Amino acid sequence: MAFISKKTLRGKARYYLEKSIRLPDGRVKKFSVYLKNYKPDSRFEELNQYENQLSKKARNFLIGYAGDFYRKSGTFSKETLRALEERKLEYRELVKKISEKQLQDVIDRFAVNFTYESNAIEGNSLTLKDVAIVLHEKKTLEGKDLREIYETLNTREAMKLIFLNKLKVNEEDIIKLHKILVKDTGVAAGYKKLPNFLLGRAVKTASPETVKEEMEALISWYHENRDLHPLQRAAIFHGKFEKMHPFEDGNGRVGRLLINIMLISYDYPPLIIRKTHRLSYLKCLEAFDRGYEDKLNRFLIEKYKHTYEKFFRVYVKYLKSL
Repeated sequence: MAFISKKTLRGKARYYLEKSIRLPDGRVKKFSVYLKNYKPDSRFEELNQYENQLSKKARNFLIGYAGDFYRKSGTFSKETLRALEERKLEYRELVKKISEKQLQDVIDRFAVNFTYESNAIEGNSLTLKDVAIVLHEKKTLEGKDLREIYETLNTREAMKLIFLNKLKVNEEDIIKLHKILVKDTGVAAGYKKLPNFLLGRAVKTASPETVKEEMEALISWYHENRDLHPLQRAAIFHGKFEKMHPFEDGNGRVGRLLINIMLISYDYPPLIIRKTHRLSYLKCLEAFDRGYEDKLNRFLIEKYKHTYEKFFRVYVKYLKSL
């Protein structure tokens, strides 16, 4: 948040509009612009103009910083890193321009779409309309599987915590997330007690005896590699998590929610993987199993951009037109 500060130079008071931003490496960077002709005891009509200057100054720095700070790779080039940061900053500006009630509407609609798409990838038969009815009207649907209805309600509960930034990337919260998702579905919460396998994928999952140790190692890897862009860290974490398959059931839904926990914790907009892209998504995970990370990286970059442009940008523009 911007504030006005006073400095005295050669006995003369000068006023600046300033704000501080914490950078990914933990340092705090201060930005300021000089307020020409500002007097504290009179109306200053040019303040909006200086606020825009300050925002532009900070924005340009942060976009350049992202391109320089994060580790480069074939898919996460300097240009891609700058583009991802630009969308993040635009998203934050969009959110500022709507009311709290409108923001809640955006979050609610995102939750409905994410819940429908994520559960549909796993075979849940509820339609988008069904999901909206279950979530908004709290109705049970005649002729529908109760487990599917609970999966829907549970995913919405998890999304609420994620948007409030209440879930972190640690073992306790990942198990808590799984417990929320499988509530009343007949699935045991917590790490698997029996071996499981991935249908159609020639890969060995973590054994029940080693799953805790492997999860702890993966979580440590996540926190140790802060020079990777948050979306790249999320992609690699997701590939390793799905290959490990630490739970009896619900691994895909937990994994996709974890991607958004990672994005939201760094102020990036969340993403949706749609059921129409299920086969492409599974092929990316299969390629990851074989040691090819770029396919999953590119897939999630595309979903990040698509979700922002086709959901957030379009819907916020619609709200502002009302």
